[in-house]
Amino acid sequence: MMNTIKILCLIGLLGLFGSCVSQLDQLPTVETTSESVYTSVENYKSVLAKLYASYAVGGNEKGDGNADMASPTAAYGYLRSYFNLQEIPTDEVIYTWAGGDNLVDIQYMRWGASDTWVSSMYYRIYYTIAICNEFLRNAGDDKIAGFSEAEQQEIRVFAAEARFLRTLAYSHAMDLFGHVPFVTENDQVSAFFPPRITRAELFDYVETELKAIETILPEPFANEYGRASRAAAWTLLAKNYLNASVYTGTERNADCITYCNKVIGSGFALEADYGKLFNADNDRRTQNEIIFPIQSDAAKTTTWGGMTYLVNGPILGSMNSPDYGVTSGWQSIRTLREFVALFPDTTGEVDRRGAFWTDGQTLDVDDPSSSSQGYTIVKYTNLNDDGSYTTDDGLVNTDFPLFRLADVYLMYAEATVRGGAGGDAATALGYVNQLRERAYGNTGGNIGAAALTLDFLLAERGRELFWECVRRTDLIRFGRFTGDDYLWQWKGGTVEGSATDARFDLYPIPATDLAANPNLIQHTGY
Repeated sequence: MMNTIKILCLIGLLGLFGSCVSQLDQLPTVETTSESVYTSVENYKSVLAKLYASYAVGGNEKGDGNADMASPTAAYGYLRSYFNLQEIPTDEVIYTWAGGDNLVDIQYMRWGASDTWVSSMYYRIYYTIAICNEFLRNAGDDKIAGFSEAEQQEIRVFAAEARFLRTLAYSHAMDLFGHVPFVTENDQVSAFFPPRITRAELFDYVETELKAIETILPEPFANEYGRASRAAAWTLLAKNYLNASVYTGTERNADCITYCNKVIGSGFALEADYGKLFNADNDRRTQNEIIFPIQSDAAKTTTWGGMTYLVNGPILGSMNSPDYGVTSGWQSIRTLREFVALFPDTTGEVDRRGAFWTDGQTLDVDDPSSSSQGYTIVKYTNLNDDGSYTTDDGLVNTDFPLFRLADVYLMYAEATVRGGAGGDAATALGYVNQLRERAYGNTGGNIGAAALTLDFLLAERGRELFWECVRRTDLIRFGRFTGDDYLWQWKGGTVEGSATDARFDLYPIPATDLAANPNLIQHTGY
């Protein structure tokens, strides 16, 4: 794996890594060995910045220049790849430029082991794991023995954050790919064939790691903005427990409830204005609802993937780009009639979350390449709270709220409805109605106990969490992603939607890695 660190200040994230952010548009001037990098706490923190940034950007210069990886799609970064695999094959997205961006097979749920976006996501995951492993090799007690006790303690917190970021990447590998290669900081640096770990074994590993670091990570709200706290670890545990029946065959709903309660009891509260969770000032929301973000900054974390993609992509047709804080729309991302049908109307006057752009757009999509077919909806903007905006070549300042309290409320409710011990039906109903009161602006959308069903919760997760990279995972957990129980336009590549094979509940191991590593086994059907 990696045995050098290319540069101390490859990437800095906003104010958190301020000493590293001023030179991001310049070429690196240092190439050195790890022995000379890990000589100060400041240097450790600079390298830690790169670990966080691996989720946000695809390279080390402006606009993903000096790319981390050679693949053109991987150069767009982790978040763009993750969004494409989690959202484009679902009822929430129809993509205009699927042909030119090699997304037709993802859109129609017919990908194979040589798909470029499948490979992009796979190798982005393992790039993040690799640099986390390299950091951890240099953060053990033997490596930091020469530092003061206070400095050692600070580095141990950095190491816990690196372990969290690695478990996040492994959780995505578990969810997307199932049985995958496994490597940690304890493996040799020289070339070797990583062993295959089963999905259930990886679940156990991630659970053990997160429990090991939850008391090392800072308390909620005690870390700098953008860095992981215990609440981030608790949320990831809750997410994995909710999906445990998919990953391991055994439900863990009681454990999901336990960790949801930890997050809910730690002081987070709902942001009163739903739209402010997704604007350029959403870094101010961490004392309320956002538990863990992937950060974006028009001047410092410059990428054509990530949030630039998610802000610019849905702006199309007669929409005025400056109304959303950017200079131009990409006319890329639209949605489908089945998603629109989740909302009581299309104007957002009833449920504020469902304000669709319909001017010049048809509801039905007969031609996926036509940007005038399919309504669009703006989830993310580059506007500040006061309506102003700052952009650089269309780049944005909006952070991606990877974990937020609303999801925790809905996870608690679902785990309770699924029979998880420790859940309270009245409490679950109260959490759901809090979300609906925010969405409706009054109690007009509140539901009663009889309406709190699994079908309702899947729909409510769509309304609340659309385009937040959860839809594919949700549909699989509910048994609605593949097969014919739920059809949407262009599922399976037909205009009215058609059944798809269960093998598509997992993405395949890329053919390149399968050929290179004799320890790997391809999933059935690929």
